[in-house]
Amino acid sequence: MTQAQSPGPGGTGPERSRMGPTRASTLLVAGLGAAALAWLLISTLYYDYLPQLPWLPVVTLAALAVLEAYAAANTRARIERRPGRDPVNPLLVARFVVLAKASALAGAIFAGFYAGLTGWLFVERTDAAVGDRPVAGAGLLAALALVAAALWLERSCRVPEQEDDEDREPGNREGRPGPR
Repeated sequence: MTQAQSPGPGGTGPERSRMGPTRASTLLVAGLGAAALAWLLISTLYYDYLPQLPWLPVVTLAALAVLEAYAAANTRARIERRPGRDPVNPLLVARFVVLAKASALAGAIFAGFYAGLTGWLFVERTDAAVGDRPVAGAGLLAALALVAAALWLERSCRVPEQEDDEDREPGNREGRPGPR
């Protein structure tokens, strides 16, 4: 005896569990929220008693951006089956998509935080604020680079469009990737 299953949240069918591309509005809202939170936190604390901003998060964000940009270029070449490249493992591409989506959101949050912090540091006229401006500015740039690299990696993981079999002549395989 079989039981009727109720549809899960979000509808039924194959479209229900489909993951879409990262939305710019999601990244913008996360960044603006982080910027407001950073400004609020830093303005309510007595800034002169806080330690100097560290460079380690900036270096980490920049390194992640470089690694994801390399993964994007390499993955795109492997998906397009360029000469000298091994075929890509589909599970690896799925993992890269998850990494890219998470990195884009984390980068947007860090960019918003560093933007709020940088804005406040340029309003503040103390010596400590002036000394922290380069770190905050570099953090903002590194976070924006991470967002860009993550979006590039996400886009690189897409399967290229293929022409229909009826539109091409038999034996004509130029410009079309090989069998998967």
